[in-house]
Amino acid sequence: QVQLVESGGGLVQPGGSLRLSCEASGDIFRVNVMGWYRQGPGKTRNMVALISNGGDTTYATSVKDRFTISRDNSRNTLFLQMDNLKPEDTAVYVCHLAQKTDAYWGQGTQVTISS
Repeated sequence: QVQLVESGGGLVQPGGSLRLSCEASGDIFRVNVMGWYRQGPGKTRNMVALISNGGDTTYATSVKDRFTISRDNSRNTLFLQMDNLKPEDTAVYVCHLAQKTDAYWGQGTQVTISS
């Protein structure tokens, strides 16, 4: 089993920045893909960014050039630096880890962009 705990969400004005963290614990394999997904009000959950254990990244078009995903493999911690935030970025951001045939989700952290 793997546990994922997010932190760093909050309320920020448009144009502001936030940094999310996700701490993973449990039976974590060396080879895995971690990522961030988000679910806005009345919307489906969508991929925001993914990163492999080797550092390969993938971004949703809507966040490319504004968000940066990174990870610290020594601490099993995932990060998402979010800059130039927009009201449409408002959502619950959820951490995800996939390894072998298993997938795990965190509880999520609320990010609200409002003036």
